[in-house]
Amino acid sequence: MLTKILSISGKPGLYKLISTGKNLSIVESLADGKRTPAYLQEKIVALSDVSIYTNDNDLPLKDVLTKIKEKEQGQRVSLSPKASNKEFFAFMQEVLPDYDKDRVYASDIKKLISWYNILIDSNIDFEKEENVESSEAAES
Repeated sequence: MLTKILSISGKPGLYKLISTGKNLSIVESLADGKRTPAYLQEKIVALSDVSIYTNDNDLPLKDVLTKIKEKEQGQRVSLSPKASNKEFFAFMQEVLPDYDKDRVYASDIKKLISWYNILIDSNIDFEKEENVESSEAAES
């Protein structure tokens, strides 16, 4: 499912891909359900293409989100967006102890928490839906 959940630079929140055309895509905001066009010149990234730097290699976002979900027991992260950088780094240390401290910034952690909360609020089970898609691909 994370392949159809998008982050668009310059637009807050996350979007679900509805359809694609020649020069644009139609996306739906996960926050309010409004559909808008997203043009090719905008930087659009599927969450399935995002990863977090670790000391060994990159860890896919899905795995990091799963670790957060385990830590928070399926609930929203209660850390305020206005928390200090020290609190964000402490949170990340709990979730992913081997994250690369030189390349992961507080703003990255803040965005990660924001995305996680949006996915939880939208009842998107990124673990289950990803498994369904991969098992369908295996059956084909």
